[in-house]
Amino acid sequence: MRPTEDTYRHKGLRKKLVQGIQAKGISDERVLAAILEIPRHFFLDSAFDEKAYEDIAFPIGEGQTISQPYTVAYQSQLLEIKPFQKVLEIGTGSAYQAVVLAELGAHVYTIERQKKLFEANKSFPWLKKYSSIKYFYGDGYQGLPTYAPFDRVIITAAAPEVPAKLIEQLKPGGIMVIPVGAGDVQLMKRITKLDNGVLKEEVFDRFSFVPMLGGRNS
Repeated sequence: MRPTEDTYRHKGLRKKLVQGIQAKGISDERVLAAILEIPRHFFLDSAFDEKAYEDIAFPIGEGQTISQPYTVAYQSQLLEIKPFQKVLEIGTGSAYQAVVLAELGAHVYTIERQKKLFEANKSFPWLKKYSSIKYFYGDGYQGLPTYAPFDRVIITAAAPEVPAKLIEQLKPGGIMVIPVGAGDVQLMKRITKLDNGVLKEEVFDRFSFVPMLGGRNS
């Protein structure tokens, strides 16, 4: 059962969490404010209330995880979100990352390939307050060509290589943030599509994500 109450204690734990990720190098004030605002314990079963504000990833079923808050903040910071930008997210998972993006003012189009996780988010009443998030059940490798182009693309799973179809759906001037690597550890990359279509690639820290898989899982 999901918790529905956000107490002073929860807010205090969240403040400590934000101080911790700030100490690790997250400097974007808007990202920190979003993490501070969102009750992460709402995304986990009430039995794990205490764990929600530890800076760790946590299983959410279907072999997936709710990402470590530092990782969410890191990817969000690299995206450099501006209000009203269209963001394509590959891998909805718990929807926590999508909510962080929505708090930053983005219009989020998020794809989940696991039917159970997609359905769980559709029936999670608290998410309805974020009308700027649109949920899709589908194959992340295909993206959402109908809704393209996007200002930003974020991939929350480990891709063996940068998916060409997602680059196609990125606007000139747009940014993609993606963990790339086939092993247990991936390199976080930021790819900027320049106005002439040339891709500029920047490489950042190492992370560990679940693999990005194709198709849909019913």
